[in-house]
Amino acid sequence: MSARTTVPSVQGRKVRRGDVPLVMVTAYDAPGARLADAAGIDLILVGDSVAMVVLGYDDTLQVTVDDMVHHTAAVARARPSSLIVADMPWLSYHVSVEDTVRNAAALIRAGAQCVKLEGGRKRLPMIEALVDAEIPVMGHIGLTPQSVNAMGGFKVQGRRHEAALALVDDAKALEHSGCFSLVVEGVPTEVGAMITDAVDIPTIGIGAGPGCDGQVLVLHDVLGLEDRILPKFVRRYADLGADGVRALSAYADDVRTGAFPSTEESYRLATPTSEALGLYGAPLS
Repeated sequence: MSARTTVPSVQGRKVRRGDVPLVMVTAYDAPGARLADAAGIDLILVGDSVAMVVLGYDDTLQVTVDDMVHHTAAVARARPSSLIVADMPWLSYHVSVEDTVRNAAALIRAGAQCVKLEGGRKRLPMIEALVDAEIPVMGHIGLTPQSVNAMGGFKVQGRRHEAALALVDDAKALEHSGCFSLVVEGVPTEVGAMITDAVDIPTIGIGAGPGCDGQVLVLHDVLGLEDRILPKFVRRYADLGADGVRALSAYADDVRTGAFPSTEESYRLATPTSEALGLYGAPLS
């Protein structure tokens, strides 16, 4: 088993210091966590993207704290060496500091080692309260999917000079408030690099160019399990969706033609005749 990734071991990682970039991928259940762990992934994000990828919603706004607790616990049961990061869903950290800490604590109790929340300076009181409660926090700036309605859709952020500088200021403020790392999503390559250079905590990019201290993608996108239109920044490394359809089609054909199950895949009586049993069935052995 590889050494367990911890918050302190992530917090000090910067490519400019000669460190290897961090690798993060989402997972929503024990099988996904085992795959990520076996591949040597540094961080597993139990993302609120579970709403779209697993639960069939159109955006992330439908997922609840209870949903996130359920999926975080499933990932944690796999006991990965990867650091488990749990997303705080929409409205779980927007109303009050007390609600924020309580909701984050539920995710930690479910097995997460830290939580992630979206937004810039307006989230500082929540972040400071979480850090004060000994709950490590990963920030998330740029394109923040929980703000899809306010942003008018999933749009690249920080294209203009003033907006880019505002994101840099947000990153500095989040670092100062106690975030141990930052996700930077959906910004121009130059802005991703600017943010990374401006802070001493690692940045993990998604659609933010190669200048970040790490990268994150959705597991189902990487493995080709999704058939939706993929964002520009996604690279597929397998086509398990098509492979799965082919396998299920072959299974269906075998059932319909009588080719499955075969004699080798069926159980036999221990004695030559059913009358010898005096029972309606036999043990499955």
